[in-house]
Amino acid sequence: MKVLSRLTAIAVIAGALLASAGAAFAGLGHPSPWEMDLQGSASPVMDEIAGFHYFLLWVIGAISAFVLALLLIIIVRFNARANPTPSRTTHNTPIEIIWTIVPVIILAVIAVPSFRLLFVELDVPHPDLTIKATGKQWFWSYAYPDNGNFEFDSLMVQTKDLKPGQPRLLTVDNEMVVPVNKVVHVLVTGADVIHSFTVPSFGIRIDAIPGRMNETWFKATTTGMFYGQCSELCGKDHSFMPIAVHVVGESDFNAWVAQAKQKFSAENGVPPNTFAAASGPSSQ
Repeated sequence: MKVLSRLTAIAVIAGALLASAGAAFAGLGHPSPWEMDLQGSASPVMDEIAGFHYFLLWVIGAISAFVLALLLIIIVRFNARANPTPSRTTHNTPIEIIWTIVPVIILAVIAVPSFRLLFVELDVPHPDLTIKATGKQWFWSYAYPDNGNFEFDSLMVQTKDLKPGQPRLLTVDNEMVVPVNKVVHVLVTGADVIHSFTVPSFGIRIDAIPGRMNETWFKATTTGMFYGQCSELCGKDHSFMPIAVHVVGESDFNAWVAQAKQKFSAENGVPPNTFAAASGPSSQ
């Protein structure tokens, strides 16, 4: 049993080291080199996802440790040298009942927070702002139906054009801009093929399907730049259509909207009420 205790101690130490390393390498808003954990949370939904993730990690760890302990006990106590005359027992009713009921209980314990998390993700609160995101080959277009019906394209900045501090393959020319601590209702669709709108720090990922309007939401709790990427294989430039969300204070957002209405509405010639229908419920 000394071997078992040593292996258990090693497993505990390794788990602690991995958890601390993951926390150290978890980036907020963007992936980090050698990242081993989820990206840092910047929304209530991502807080829920992270909590469920770590809860499952403990459950999986406990099950794995239990199975490992059983295997080691079998190796030590029931090998040919230690147990030359094996048992002929073929059935044990109490054990069979236990190994049937316990997994059901474990699945029920997992199911309750899982369904709660799904409800939080899918039940969109009353929005403060609605944005329509359209996936195209290979960039994103954003429309602001609540703020003047302007729309603009967001294309990746080439490596040679990056400024100091801008992340490669994630920086865009026009970011989606949203106010902090506001519920943002995102309507997502595709213009050509299936794309996927994903921002890990907000805990959102939803497919952009041509002819269908899907919806998701987030509430950014801190200002800054947050990055995502298309997470659906959509063609040869799938890797080059990043998502950049700039979260700012409410006054800065209002100032940006005033400038954006003049800039993008003039460029695109968007008529009034073009996106009025987009602010309704998503199609089912």
